[in-house]
Amino acid sequence: MTAEPHLAHRAAPASTERPVIEVRSLWKKFGDLPVLNDISLNVERGKTICVLGPSGSGKSTFLRCLNWLEKPDHGEIFLSGKRIGYREGSDIPMSAKEIAVTRARIGMVFQHFNLWPHLTVLGNIIAAPLHVQHRNRAEIVAEAEALLRKVGLFEKRDVYPAKLSGGQKQRVAIARALAMRPELLLFDEATSALDPELVGEVITVMEDLAKEGMTMVVVTHEMHFAREAADEILFLDRGFVVEHAPPAQFFDNPSSDRVKQFLQRFVR
Repeated sequence: MTAEPHLAHRAAPASTERPVIEVRSLWKKFGDLPVLNDISLNVERGKTICVLGPSGSGKSTFLRCLNWLEKPDHGEIFLSGKRIGYREGSDIPMSAKEIAVTRARIGMVFQHFNLWPHLTVLGNIIAAPLHVQHRNRAEIVAEAEALLRKVGLFEKRDVYPAKLSGGQKQRVAIARALAMRPELLLFDEATSALDPELVGEVITVMEDLAKEGMTMVVVTHEMHFAREAADEILFLDRGFVVEHAPPAQFFDNPSSDRVKQFLQRFVR
């Protein structure tokens, strides 16, 4: 894996294709505590959106609402034009099985890896495509091995997670998410649990995915990644969208004092 010094932002041709994710006026409370307040966002195919903000601003909750790990109180979310959480053309909630089918189209990489300790690296990657998607085993194994080469871990295919570093575990988690052939990939602070010297190997994989046109929504505190890899920055504070802008505008000429204050703390 080699890091690129700079990632050119992709210019997408005009298209009538529906966004991969459409979020319309999303609201969420935990008890009496408002967490998300009237958030709307479109994520076009092949784009990377970085969600920034202080701790407790609603970033992770927003991400979890996108694949219905958290049910919003109000608002609508569409995946490639089809509403998530409700049966098409109605307000009848989806069954747990229907939600699982939808969720299988969205990959998610968590902060703490969530690898199965009793399975090898290869076993972790092939389990869901094999048992959820019921695809051909030989095809899945070949694809998993290609993904391991992509993340620089082919030689670890038969190793158990306990023998891996944190950075290696997170790269396996990314390969596992990609093995489901997702339409959208979500990252929830994927590097925050890593030792600083291991962050770079995960960021390099994420940068490569951005360059290749994987559609991604990334909650992160990695400002360099956000500046170089994102197509748009969404800044949340106390559950509100404070700023939504291209990276150059966000980092070099933010419109809100709150973002200026945030950048003074996190950007050196």
